[in-house]
Amino acid sequence: MSEGFSAQHPPLRIPAGPRDRGPDPRTLRTRAAVAEAARTLFLRNGYQGTGVDEIAALAQVSKRSIYNNFGDKESLFTELVLGFTGTAGQFAEQLVAGLTEAEDLPQELHALGRRHLATVARPEVLRLRRLIILEASRFPALADEYYRRAPGRVIAALTEAFALLHVRGALRAPNPRRAAEHFSYLVLGSTLDTFLFAPEGELPGPEELDTIADDGVSAFLAAYRA
Repeated sequence: MSEGFSAQHPPLRIPAGPRDRGPDPRTLRTRAAVAEAARTLFLRNGYQGTGVDEIAALAQVSKRSIYNNFGDKESLFTELVLGFTGTAGQFAEQLVAGLTEAEDLPQELHALGRRHLATVARPEVLRLRRLIILEASRFPALADEYYRRAPGRVIAALTEAFALLHVRGALRAPNPRRAAEHFSYLVLGSTLDTFLFAPEGELPGPEELDTIADDGVSAFLAAYRA
């Protein structure tokens, strides 16, 4: 019996403790309430304009609960920002899905441009981008990480697709990274700039957004169409 146990005395089985039952539902509810309150206040008032007292009041929890669950305001802000990037990779893949095999590339690019702008031109997304830009000097590493995980992933996906299309002869894009940047900014740029300088302004409606996207894609094709 090399492990020191006999047939008459099998190893002891330790009963499952509380940690084996999964997260405490009360803790999950508290974290969700705090995250929702923090998201609302940070996007509305900015980082400096939001206090832990206000977050606790809106979430209807104690300040102690916030510190126990998130550490401090900086950690909560970081978790909030990076939480928005959770589905960015999947979005980037879906955005360019089928692009390299498209039989009608201009039509597919117009559809891609419309999807891209419609996804970005949402108040919550635009407010988050503006907030990160405003706080980039205070949180430079966080701003870099957000860009890498979200806009950067889209640019990377477009770069890969445009490189394959160039090899296939469907696009004239010897510098696919530059082409990806041009495509993205032609489609998104005017809407992002308008919201950055006039965050309380009214966003264009769906039809106007489609027109903006189509005009951007047409300009892109004028430069890059094979």
